[in-house]
Amino acid sequence: MKKTVLKDISLTVSILVLTFVFCLILREVFEIGEQVTAIFVFAVFLVSLLTDGYTYGLIASVLGTTAVNYAFTFPYFAINFTIHENIISAIVMITVAMLTCMLTAQIKKHEALKTETEKEHMRANLLRAVSHDLRTPLTTIYGSVTTLIDDESMLTEEQRSKMLVDIKNDSDWLIRMVENLLSVTKIDSGEVKIIKTPTALDELIDSVIVKFKKRYPTQPVTLDIPESLVMIPMDAILIEQVLVNILENAVRHAEGMTELRLKVFTLGKTAIFEIADNGCGIRNEILPKLFGGYFDTTPTPADSKKRNAGIGLSVCATIIKAHGGDIKAENAKEGGAVFRFTLATEEDIDEQQI
Repeated sequence: MKKTVLKDISLTVSILVLTFVFCLILREVFEIGEQVTAIFVFAVFLVSLLTDGYTYGLIASVLGTTAVNYAFTFPYFAINFTIHENIISAIVMITVAMLTCMLTAQIKKHEALKTETEKEHMRANLLRAVSHDLRTPLTTIYGSVTTLIDDESMLTEEQRSKMLVDIKNDSDWLIRMVENLLSVTKIDSGEVKIIKTPTALDELIDSVIVKFKKRYPTQPVTLDIPESLVMIPMDAILIEQVLVNILENAVRHAEGMTELRLKVFTLGKTAIFEIADNGCGIRNEILPKLFGGYFDTTPTPADSKKRNAGIGLSVCATIIKAHGGDIKAENAKEGGAVFRFTLATEEDIDEQQI
């Protein structure tokens, strides 16, 4: 809030000062004075357009009118509102400020409504995706438990062990789903403060690989990270969640994948993370909505191990956005998908309220 006020004040003062200096130059150097009022009207328009609310536009119109009356109308360097032209200039500038503020307020209101509509649409997609994704593991768990209770005597030890492992795996997946949902809803609602602390890149990657290997011990990951020490301000737990989500997403959805690669490099003051696979890639119609809680309407069997990617990727996008970074996905020319996100390696503020 304070930053916004200071920005608006600085913007208003800068525009008016530059306008005043420019008009003085026009009059003293080029002996042009007829367009001064129009130039100040334009300055008031800019202030009204670029600042919040009505206050700054109205203040700019009053100050602009005073400046024109004081320095650019006869008698020079004296305020005199008894002349009709000066009164008309004042009325025009104040009117322009009010109309511009009203117009920009309506535009901002329309944008806010559009944003809220998009959020509601995303929530609806998220709810559909959750309902779809939860049904598959819950059905599997219920079926396995029912079989163990009703037909235990007819099962071999190997069958019982397999059912218990499946129950554990589906339960683990449900826990991760709930964790993802809690993360995205808390950050979106502003209940979570992103507290950034300098984190060594190699330590972050080591932790990610350890967690990933616990879930997919047979899936190798090729690493390509800088040998030098790279420190990145971040919430390490949340960024770990992003990396693990994307790696797991590749394992579950990149059909035909034989290689999974995690690469990190720096470019200026930005760290760029790339997770690439050589699998089947991403359908073109899905790419634009991949991070918006994408819901796949393609029917899947109840015992299918495929999971919808929308929830995890929506969480990833929310976390990266909260860190001030960007995230995107694309299909590689040589085949497979590439997920890429950025984080700043330097921060002026260690704590950011989202």
